[in-house]
Amino acid sequence: MSEKLKQFREQIDRLDDELLKLFNQRAGLAQQIGHLKENGVVLRPEREAQVLQRLQDSNGGPLSNAAVAQLFTEVMSQCRALEAPLAVAYLGPEGTFTEAAALKRFGSAIQKQPSATIDDVFRAVESGAAQYGVVPVENSTEGAVGRTLDLLMHSPLQICGEVMLPVHQCLLARQCDLSAIKTVYSHSQSFGQCQSWLNKRLPGALLVHVSSNAEAARMAAENPHSAAVAGLQAAALFGLLACEENIEDDAKNTTRFLVLGKQLVEPSGNDKTSLVLSAANRPGAVHDLLAPLARHGVSMTRFESRPARAELWEYVFYMDIEGHLADAKVAAALAELKHVAAFIKVLGSYPAAV
Repeated sequence: MSEKLKQFREQIDRLDDELLKLFNQRAGLAQQIGHLKENGVVLRPEREAQVLQRLQDSNGGPLSNAAVAQLFTEVMSQCRALEAPLAVAYLGPEGTFTEAAALKRFGSAIQKQPSATIDDVFRAVESGAAQYGVVPVENSTEGAVGRTLDLLMHSPLQICGEVMLPVHQCLLARQCDLSAIKTVYSHSQSFGQCQSWLNKRLPGALLVHVSSNAEAARMAAENPHSAAVAGLQAAALFGLLACEENIEDDAKNTTRFLVLGKQLVEPSGNDKTSLVLSAANRPGAVHDLLAPLARHGVSMTRFESRPARAELWEYVFYMDIEGHLADAKVAAALAELKHVAAFIKVLGSYPAAV
């Protein structure tokens, strides 16, 4: 070993010792803060968002901002668990992209509760079996997840946060001779994200829609003439080979997930507010829903219609706007909206994903 290499390793050892001491000091302070909390709320989404934003703003590298966020999310997760481990329900089973989103948001020091359906995630949080839930709400390629939107309209839960997860699909199989693959399993959303690749590379394969990508991987593991479209995490769980990676048609393919809970989140300084509303049955009614936002300088980032289900050809509109309910201009715009909308429900104000 060269003397220079030895010196570098000794420096790293000293830094690791110092980091260990600092991590434990941070954990001790987190415990003291936990003792001072009177309402028993372990997670403060706005505070964690502020911490991550501040650290990324001051990051000088060589670590990327994404790496800094991942590192300190895990530090906060371990410190938070010293107060009480959070129970987090998500659309399972293990190995799904929703699990990856839950871990990205909360870190690994949680009690994971994989759920069979989106409905089950909502029920787990509503009943108190889990403190938070994570569900998909839209994909940049395939659009909205209708079941999530429908449940949000009637659930008492609040949106407490969002997670943006780049989604990279893989073809997983026990063997990688594509000519021998007769059946491909996946979730309908994933098939939609990879349609061009599948048409070109596996034009004769039978595409079988299943409840999740993890279930697809489990089924592919049972049959050497089948494959699954899923993420790499599913390959590790079920002992499959990643025959092809990044087979999604759009390299920027991203899924947005929502964090559901019962708490009202305080402003973080970089927030979104989500609403569902309907227009009165009169000419220009939809325009009337948008005018208050323009008058008060509130930016809208999403506006999507969905059948109301109560009446034939009646629609509700899901809207995301920039800002928090506590912001003066947002509060003024919503006050006006309540006078022109036939129905309005605030789904939550929460830190925007960065």
